[in-house]
Amino acid sequence: MLAKTEPNPVIRSREITGADFLDMAAFFGRGLGYPAWAYFHIFELLRDHATPEGYPKYGYILEANGSIVGGIILIFSSVGCGDKKSVRCQLTAWYVEPAYRTYSTIFTSKALRFKDVTYVNLTARPAARPIVEAQGFLKYSKGQFVAIPALNLLLSRGQKAKGVKADAAPEGVYDAYERKLLLDHQKYGNICFWCLTASDAFPFVFKPRIVKHVIPAVQLVYCRDIQDLARFARPIALHLASHGRFFVFADANEAIAGLIGHYFDGMYPRWYKGPKPRLGDLAYTLPALFPASG
Repeated sequence: MLAKTEPNPVIRSREITGADFLDMAAFFGRGLGYPAWAYFHIFELLRDHATPEGYPKYGYILEANGSIVGGIILIFSSVGCGDKKSVRCQLTAWYVEPAYRTYSTIFTSKALRFKDVTYVNLTARPAARPIVEAQGFLKYSKGQFVAIPALNLLLSRGQKAKGVKADAAPEGVYDAYERKLLLDHQKYGNICFWCLTASDAFPFVFKPRIVKHVIPAVQLVYCRDIQDLARFARPIALHLASHGRFFVFADANEAIAGLIGHYFDGMYPRWYKGPKPRLGDLAYTLPALFPASG
């Protein structure tokens, strides 16, 4: 049941625990209009997720007189290779009942208090975007580049390289983090593979998705550099074609040089706060962890 507004309520914020999954899933479902099972599944995914030590495992609850009046789901992950490792947090779901919105600033500031963390909001609805920007978030990806790598294949564009499965131990230079990333994301149902050159192994992760309920496509989840999409268009096209996928969506601010496709400004914009993230890395975020959608 929705909490009733009472005079001088006792407000507290605490971390979400496993015992809260059902109640919080129902709360988010009512407040945000998505099925409660979807939020319960997010909590189940996070149960097995390797959250960095010292950060909340699931997020926070806002309570008034013991009743849930707000919640925020946070996905903290350790990302990066070698000496460039950092912590990233995706704000995944956020809702506070209208009667308690005056407490939402304090509630949100608790979630955003960690220093040197890159916070990202990847799925803000249009109505929520002014709130996101008021919280100090900046846009780092303005739209999507939709590519058809098979056209590069037909035009013989892109470097000749060999694609191998994610669970292979490839020859060449790569970071142990990247191999773990590919194996992890393969378990999440992503298309994961290496592109091999004579000296290096380049990782790729794509999330299968269905566009407009009928068109099979993929979303780029991870590559070492966004230009690698063009550089390895040939092996990417062949590997994705074997999965019946020909359209690639990639976060972008403009057309990707050397890759055939079209840039759509304003499609699936992304925001950040803290150290700026790079394009081509959605590893361990909800778009990578959750089942494919339209």
